[in-house]
Amino acid sequence: MNESLVQKKEVLQGILRSHAPLLIAYSGGVDSAYLLAEAVETLGAGQILGVIADSPSLPRRALREALELARKLGAPVEVVATRELENQNYAENPRNRCYFCKAALFSELENLAAQRSFRALAYGENADDMRQVRPGRLAASEFSVLAPLRDAQLSKDDIRALSRDMGLPTAEVPAQPCLSSRIPHGTPVTTEALAMVESGEEWVRSLGFRVFRVRHVPREDGQLLAKVQIAPEEMDRINAVQWKLEEGLKAVGYAEVQLDPVGYRAS
Repeated sequence: MNESLVQKKEVLQGILRSHAPLLIAYSGGVDSAYLLAEAVETLGAGQILGVIADSPSLPRRALREALELARKLGAPVEVVATRELENQNYAENPRNRCYFCKAALFSELENLAAQRSFRALAYGENADDMRQVRPGRLAASEFSVLAPLRDAQLSKDDIRALSRDMGLPTAEVPAQPCLSSRIPHGTPVTTEALAMVESGEEWVRSLGFRVFRVRHVPREDGQLLAKVQIAPEEMDRINAVQWKLEEGLKAVGYAEVQLDPVGYRAS
């Protein structure tokens, strides 16, 4: 590990120690998994609690994997039901949809922290996230939620490197934002739409693809289009399974399947 990374890790550990006992928003993704793992190692399991927000926008596979990883880490974790779909501001799917999601989560965390005497709340924003427009950051600010990875100047690459050093399985996993992100802004987010996206992506995954998205796009005639984006490095496999891809997605309920020729690229 290079000296710069060692220094950043030491800063992170100092932040964690100064705010313990700590409640951590945990999704099982690259950032929050590393934050939880480092908190367990630095503070001990008795000084932390990971909280997973469960709603129809979280794939069941992701929930199972997050819980299993926490178990292996020896990290205490609880699942709380968030009801953002009941909030019309979220369900209408505006461009700041993520604000309402994070506000719902942080409200739950704030109440839990007060009940259990936790000193602070934290989530997994990293230093690279500051270059992007992230409505959830406003919610974090309103609820005084800490971002220890960001404040330690840890980039996504840094976090992956530190995760590899700790042997975390999340070190190499692709980013996986919530299922609502597959629905175009302005198109309502419903449990039915989220279930279709989840089933569609499980089908694509079953065909051996690793990095992809199934975009849930309403057509003018009221039918639904599945716009499939596959990572460019995996596109050479598509011809052999395209008919299976289309067959499975139509079985899920999509009237049309369209393969994006450009492929999927993380923003």
